[in-house]
Amino acid sequence: MAPTSRKRPRRTSPAPVPHRARAAVPPQRVQPARPADSSTRAARVLDWLLQKLPDQHRQKAHDLLVLTRMDRPIGALLLLWPTWWALWLAAGDFPPWKPLLIFTLGVFAMRAAGCAINDYADRHLDPQVARTQGRPIASGRVTPREALIVFASLLVFAFLLVLLTNTLTIKLSFIGAALAALYPFTKRYTDLPQVVLGAAFGWSIPMAFAAVQNTVPPVGWLLFIANILWSVIYDTEYAMVDREEDIKAGARSTAILFGDADLLIIGVLMGTLTVALVMIGTRAHLGWPYWLGVAAAAGLFGWQQWLIRNRERDACLAAFRHNNWVGLSLWIGIALALAVR
Repeated sequence: MAPTSRKRPRRTSPAPVPHRARAAVPPQRVQPARPADSSTRAARVLDWLLQKLPDQHRQKAHDLLVLTRMDRPIGALLLLWPTWWALWLAAGDFPPWKPLLIFTLGVFAMRAAGCAINDYADRHLDPQVARTQGRPIASGRVTPREALIVFASLLVFAFLLVLLTNTLTIKLSFIGAALAALYPFTKRYTDLPQVVLGAAFGWSIPMAFAAVQNTVPPVGWLLFIANILWSVIYDTEYAMVDREEDIKAGARSTAILFGDADLLIIGVLMGTLTVALVMIGTRAHLGWPYWLGVAAAAGLFGWQQWLIRNRERDACLAAFRHNNWVGLSLWIGIALALAVR
């Protein structure tokens, strides 16, 4: 019996063949969860830009770009348009190239920094909300420490850009940095975090006037207030998407504060913003193209009210994104009005 027992292992020695067959099949790569509000087109662009990186670095680079919302350019555009409004109004025509480049780069840097510190602040809240549980920190793909490093690095880059301007702009930049760092934490202590967001997003307006004119005139502050109104409008629409989950998670927002009166209050804010835009146009002596831009913005606000009438999640998100066209319409109106003056 002993010889027979020694032969059996030799008969079954080809067993490694199935093992080699399994090894020949490439392992399936598990795709990380993606934030629900991520832009598919922007995500494809990121994949294309990173395709040449080594495998061991590609995924981390992608996660850091998603952390800074490079897969959702809408937020940067909502910050860019008011900055360009201010630059054109401050210059009275096409602005000088130097401040235009500085502030355009600064917009993207500060928005990315704000997103990094926002996700750090929301690292315990985001996993409880369906739309945000795929964010890099919430899903464990980026550590809180890495997010803080990204935030600090982007702040340094933005400050280096500001150093190319004048003393008044540099002084104002410290307030802007403080607002950007403060906003993510306000949703725990106040029902009006959207107001702080508007101030943080709009602080580029007085800085732009300071960079071009070395002062901030009354029309600059009026534009700043108008931008706060606009930010509360679109970010309330954004917060309406997550309202029920935010209530359960203990977060606070204007969407929760307004409750059943949300559509009415948003409408009042839209009307107040339109009045502010009229005041800006009269103070800056802008011509007919600007008024066409204001009329287009008012029409777009009416369409947003129609979109959110039933408070459906996808419709509210669409209304939020729709504000990109509001900002673009007003910028075109300002630029053309100054060009034909």
